[in-house]
Amino acid sequence: MTTASASSQTGNFWNFDFTAPAPHQDADLLKQLSFIPGLQEILMLRQVHALEHATVWVLSDAANFLGYSRSPTAPQLDNEQLGGLSTDQGFYLYGQVNAAQLQRAVRIALQRLTNGEWHLAVHPRCGTNLSVGILLTAGLVLSTYLILPRSPIEQIFGLGLAATAATHLTPDLGSLAQRYLTTSIPFNLAIEDITVKPDIWGRSAYFVRVLWQDLQ
Repeated sequence: MTTASASSQTGNFWNFDFTAPAPHQDADLLKQLSFIPGLQEILMLRQVHALEHATVWVLSDAANFLGYSRSPTAPQLDNEQLGGLSTDQGFYLYGQVNAAQLQRAVRIALQRLTNGEWHLAVHPRCGTNLSVGILLTAGLVLSTYLILPRSPIEQIFGLGLAATAATHLTPDLGSLAQRYLTTSIPFNLAIEDITVKPDIWGRSAYFVRVLWQDLQ
């Protein structure tokens, strides 16, 4: 999910790069582990999540929208008024955009992702980063509480140190979580249609419905 709240994009100081994904990896995994209930829905959700992020990038960036290639290390523009919510059937898109723009952006995003621009699958405003931040902060705060002396001064110092460390580490760890856990390159997705429909909270949004397809 790409939240619609404001957040700045930060670089990854570990400078991890995407491992080149295999086009058949999700389909092969599904064949090997077909006995696991809900596996296809999980794999599809990860691919939809990547497509949602890439679509927001394309709509945000005029260069992306016009179809020009962009280096993975080049700064990207982020329209913080745009956001999305992924499901295993497609994703909701929130913000000021018309159907024609969205249809074109989704197709450009899908093409660019599957052609090697895997960095578009990661977005700094994704809810994954928020979840990672909460878990990391809780873990560091608990660790400092257990390790440091119980005096108020040491505990306050430890709390501040934990909060500061979590703030600095969250963007990078969140990006890693997106890359390897919550998104996957949408090699198996085909765009079915784009409609206006309410989300689970009753808010009106565009819904980009996708289909799972096995590669030949």
